[in-house]
Amino acid sequence: MNAQTDPVSGSRLSQRLRAETAQQHERMHVLMEQCNPFADLGHYARFVAAQYLFQRDVEHLFHDAAVKTVVPDLEARGREEASLADLADLGVAVPQSALASEGVGMPEALGWLYVSEGSTLGAAFLFKEAKERLGLSETFGARNLAAYPRGRALAWRAFVESLDAPALGDAAIQDQVIAGANAAYDRFGSLLEQHFSRSVESEDVDRSEAREPAL
Repeated sequence: MNAQTDPVSGSRLSQRLRAETAQQHERMHVLMEQCNPFADLGHYARFVAAQYLFQRDVEHLFHDAAVKTVVPDLEARGREEASLADLADLGVAVPQSALASEGVGMPEALGWLYVSEGSTLGAAFLFKEAKERLGLSETFGARNLAAYPRGRALAWRAFVESLDAPALGDAAIQDQVIAGANAAYDRFGSLLEQHFSRSVESEDVDRSEAREPAL
């Protein structure tokens, strides 16, 4: 297929990312519904633990000079510190896990950032749930879901402008960014499954023990 007939050629990177990771995005929605992170503070704490480990992976990439060149306002992004503070608010120990983004560089790193920034944009509903159902706020427990100081929409538009820069117009480069985004989606999905499968197993044990007759 040549460049004239290839529908990908000439596409903006942000358009390709949205179209080619749509299935992953939907998978995250389904996972979140299954995890039900706002059922109670225990469920929510498990979500924050997964969020912290993912944001730690993402912010590891902030130290890459090539990434900073493409996204100059990196220092205003990321939620590792906010997630860490939320864990402290909730009285939860900091989870441990090997760094999943070790060795990731440009252009794949932009795919990881795309997933993180997209989740920040879409977290308005989650933040509302945390406030209304759990009584949390941008200063206690739900910092990781709060908007950036300049607002979600402005921060997202600035990021999209970085993605759609002419230097990222080559289809081969874009393929690598999309591969990075898929890896990031897989990482966050795996973290959710790990943290919530433990909780389900624990709840099953609790219910089983509750049915045991007293001796």
